[in-house]
Parts: sequence; structure tokens; C-alpha cells
Amino acid sequence: MRAAARRRIEATQWGLPCSSEAESLGKLLIDDNAADVRAQPRDAAPLLPVGLMHPERKTPERRSRKARRTRGALAQAAFELVLDRGPKNVTVEEIAERADVDRRTFSRYFTSKEAAVLDSLRGDGDRINEALRARPAGEPPLIAYRRAVFDWLEDPGVPAWHRRERIFDLLVLAEQEPTLYAAFHHIRVDAQEDSVAIVADRLGVDPRRDIRPAVTVAAGAGALLAAQAAWVRAGQPDDLPRLIGQAFDALAGELLAQPPAGQAPHSTTEGSTES
Repeated sequence: MRAAARRRIEATQWGLPCSSEAESLGKLLIDDNAADVRAQPRDAAPLLPVGLMHPERKTPERRSRKARRTRGALAQAAFELVLDRGPKNVTVEEIAERADVDRRTFSRYFTSKEAAVLDSLRGDGDRINEALRARPAGEPPLIAYRRAVFDWLEDPGVPAWHRRERIFDLLVLAEQEPTLYAAFHHIRVDAQEDSVAIVADRLGVDPRRDIRPAVTVAAGAGALLAAQAAWVRAGQPDDLPRLIGQAFDALAGELLAQPPAGQAPHSTTEGSTES
């Protein structure tokens, strides 16, 4: 009887006419449920209406996965459209439409189409910093930075620039388009600020009072930037690791260089006076 009553009540929920018979059956079903509740132990789970027995819960993990998918879809849409047409010929609305979201959703993830296009490059900076954080504590900071860069280059899980489709084309375009170049500069600055904090933590110093972390990161990031610029100019997409190695070797050579014979190194003591 209860099963038949449920079926009749569910039928009315799909827009079928509701008769007095259905209403009486509904009352019978409610009375039956009430009787079942009274018969249950005090600690038993309450009975739920049909359709609410297993509600789909939006956990923080599910929301986070959905946000990552949406961000990734927007970044990929921007990447493809801008590389195909050029940044001046692509609108935010077109990017949102390609990703199957609205304009407001785009603005929740990115401040500009340039930021969306370059989002994958921001992830590369994050991976270099993760590798830097994981380097052995005893490594000198600049060596740790260099090896973190090569850990990123050789990571089999996430391809680096030279092994990722069309990233070379994106960096060439960023060198040519001022808006993309400025956006890429902001990404590099953000990554370097994180690197400074990591190096300072490795040294156990306050980066606001000790200049060494900033100098280390400026040197290492400068070598990486010089290699990237040479890579773009050379037009050989597979040559990036060799150029990065050369840049760090040149940096090490300068650090180990001795002043010419007869020329004393600069004094680091301020306020000295001649006798």
C-alpha cells in the first residue's frame, strides 16, 4: 500500500492532475511515515522524503575541482584564440563563450585577457618554487635555484616550456606585444617574490633586513630570463635547456672571476679614510 501511494504522489510531482484520491493517499503516506518514525529507536536516522535519501553534497573538494576546471578552460580558450588571432583581435566575451561560461565568471578568475593567456606560465613559476623549496637544506642558495630550474625542466609529469605545445609561440608573441610583455613581467615578479621568501627561509634570515635572498634570486632569475630571450631570438624550440645551462655557467664564471692584475677589489667598508 505504501509503495503504491508513493508512486501516485510522485506522479503528481511531474505535472499530472492532482485528484482528491491522490490527496488522501498522500495523507495516508504521511501517516505511515509518522508511524514508522514512532517505531524507530531514538538514535535511528530520520526517514526522508523520496528523492532526498542521498542528496548530492557540494564539498569544498568538489568546488575546488570545479573551479580549477573552469579556470583551466578559460586559460586554454584565451591561449588558443590569442595565438590564432593576436591579442588585439580577441575579446573577453569571446574567451568566455569559447569556455562556455559568462563574462562575470571570467572576471572571477582573471583581471584581463592577457592574464588568462599567460596563466600556464604562472604555473611554471610555482613549480620552480616548489622545486626550490624541496632542495636539500645544505645547498648554497644560488646552486639550489639553478638545480630547481633544472628539476622543472626535467619533470616528466608536467612538461616545461620546450616540451609544451605552442609555448614557444606564446613567448615569441609576448616579446612582440607590449600588453602581453607587461603581464608576463608581473608573473615573473610574483614568482621572484616567492623565491626570495623561500631562500630567506633556507638561510634563516629576514629578507627585509638581509639582502642576500633578493640578490640570489635576482641573479638566478636574471640568468633564466636571459636564456629565455636568447631562446626566442634563436628560434630553436628544443634548445632551451642548453641555453639555460650556458646562462648559469656564465653567471658562475662572473662570480668566480678575479680582478685584473694590479686592480684591487672594491672595498665593502664604508666611511674609510685615507691616512
